[in-house]
Amino acid sequence: MKIGLDIMGGDYAPKATVLGAIEASKVLLDNQKLVLIGNKELALPLIEEAGVSPSIFDFVHTTDVINMGEHPTKAISQKPKASISLGFHLLKEGAIDSFSSAGNTGAMLVGAMFSVKTIPGVIRPAIATNVPRLKEGFSILLDVGANADCKPEVLLQFGILGSLYSRHIYETQTPAVALLNIGEEEEKGNMLTVAAHSLMKNSNTINFIGNIEGRDLFEDHVDVIVCDGFTGNVVLKLAESFYSLTLKKGFKDDFFDRFNYEQYGGSPILGVNAPVIIGHGISSPEAIKNMILLSRNMIESKFVDKVKAAFK
Repeated sequence: MKIGLDIMGGDYAPKATVLGAIEASKVLLDNQKLVLIGNKELALPLIEEAGVSPSIFDFVHTTDVINMGEHPTKAISQKPKASISLGFHLLKEGAIDSFSSAGNTGAMLVGAMFSVKTIPGVIRPAIATNVPRLKEGFSILLDVGANADCKPEVLLQFGILGSLYSRHIYETQTPAVALLNIGEEEEKGNMLTVAAHSLMKNSNTINFIGNIEGRDLFEDHVDVIVCDGFTGNVVLKLAESFYSLTLKKGFKDDFFDRFNYEQYGGSPILGVNAPVIIGHGISSPEAIKNMILLSRNMIESKFVDKVKAAFK
């Protein structure tokens, strides 16, 4: 197994990414190798300072980087030697089994769609994230930013992708899928959600339980929450603020602690032909470690093969 990591992506790269890779290496098995993509000359002193042998990693050296503010499509095409571009080239060629980065989110999405491409039958890939449930565990929310505008059939497919992810990554036997809406009744919402509700209700591929409202997001009876990427991104950014607010207010709570992005590391792009994980721009070493472990889990579970079979 070869797990690819862009060590130049993120606000605190390469220090945070390299230290995260070192922590992840401590729990990886001998046949699970990390491939570090980026400036080897900057990485080596960090590795040696940590008292670790560089031989535990494979390296793909490059000094070129796609910065956070760059236009994704232009950067991918004009910077073929950038760490993100090289990562997707290696993924496409099968030299690595997964690729993750805390760098430019748009470049990660464009790179995935241009290199490994969308799985046949999937209309649009989606970015998924974890939503803490009140008692324990997480629900899956998608899409959280890849598709600001959606069609009803795309939302149905998000339900299928999220259900597969919940089943094979979180081992939920029969994931309960809900549509995020402004009311629980079937007729509530806009043209998109009304039409999507009808499609999801009549689908035999998901366990659809109907609409939920924003106040139901953190309840324990929902495993997969479906919405368009515009709505999902607003919800995600609001939820991310909860953890930082608890720290500022000086109180500690198990539920709000689970809003800490570090615990789950990154957000997978579901619906493409290889495991691709997008990390938070402010990723710490702990977040990078967990992003790597999520990559490992997606490879081990053969998640992409499960999606291909479902959409065949």
